[in-house]
Amino acid sequence: MKLLFICSRNKWRSLTAEKIFEQYNIYDVRSAGTEENARIKVTAGHIGWSDIIFVMEKKHTRRIKEKFAQEVSGKRLICLDIRTDFPSWEVNL
Repeated sequence: MKLLFICSRNKWRSLTAEKIFEQYNIYDVRSAGTEENARIKVTAGHIGWSDIIFVMEKKHTRRIKEKFAQEVSGKRLICLDIRTDFPSWEVNL
């Protein structure tokens, strides 16, 4: 099973997911980003290679569908809804 994880810059979220899932021998895992300044920028080759694509936010879903409409057709595309702007939580002990 080939898993592709995508976030904006491929520095934290998608790279972390790649490192976690590459420990399991049943998965072949890659990660990429949608921004110009991404560590590894997502390409049509990434999309074509993958069996399942996980994106971190809805904006990534939109970007992938707009830029790679043909390649993503028929692929499982799952939004994990993991944003970078986590709300600050106050813990009362």
